[in-house]
This record gives sequence, C-alpha cells and structure tokens, in this order.
Amino acid sequence: MTEARDDRSLGQLFGDLSRQLTTLVRQEIDLARAETTAKVTSAGRDAAMIGAGGAVAYAGALVLLGAVVLILIRLGLDAWLAAVIVGLIAVVVGAVLIDQGRKRLQQVDVAPTQAIDTAREEAEWAKEQLK
Repeated sequence: MTEARDDRSLGQLFGDLSRQLTTLVRQEIDLARAETTAKVTSAGRDAAMIGAGGAVAYAGALVLLGAVVLILIRLGLDAWLAAVIVGLIAVVVGAVLIDQGRKRLQQVDVAPTQAIDTAREEAEWAKEQLK
C-alpha cells in the first residue's frame, strides 16, 4: 500500500482550513436565511387566511346577531335589553377566540433551528480538527 503524501506547508493547510471554514459559515448563513424565510412566509400565509376568514365570519356573525336580537324582541323583550344580552354574549365569545388565537400564535417558532444545530456540530468538528 502506498501512502498519499501531502506536500503543503503548515501555512497552506491553515489557509485552506480558513477558506473552508469561511465557505462553511456562508453556507450556514444561507441555510438559516432560507429556513427563516420559509417559516415566515408560511406564517404570513396562515395569518392572511385567518384575516380573510375572520372578515367573512364577522359579516355573517353580524347578520346572525341582528336576527337573534329581532327574535328576542319578538319574544317580548325590550329592544335595548335584547341588544345588550346579545352584545354581551358576542363579547365573551370574541374574547375566548382572541385568547386562543394569541396562544397559538405564540407557539410559532421562526428561529432557524436546523441551521443552528448544524452550525454547532460544525463548530465542534472544527475544534476537533485544530487539536
């Protein structure tokens, strides 16, 4: 068996290592940027869908709430009392929905976790190579 011999000097080896580490860091930055962009884009689409659905549901809810007020008036309640009852129920339901949406939105993680993990592994590898 023949051994492959590397005739590069120590300075050349360190220069190559430096260039390779620079390339690696750039690639990790690109990966982090791509991962973050994908997550933010997905969250933006989800938020737009929530907004559109909310607008349509809001219009329908107003019509239905008006109908409930009219039904209560027809059942013998004063108009103001029927409106107050329906309004209070709508406020409570709205508060519950807002709280649930806020909690779900807080769970969205836009950090580039894959890129961070890979960068840590590569940093450990680089430290081992310098030993």
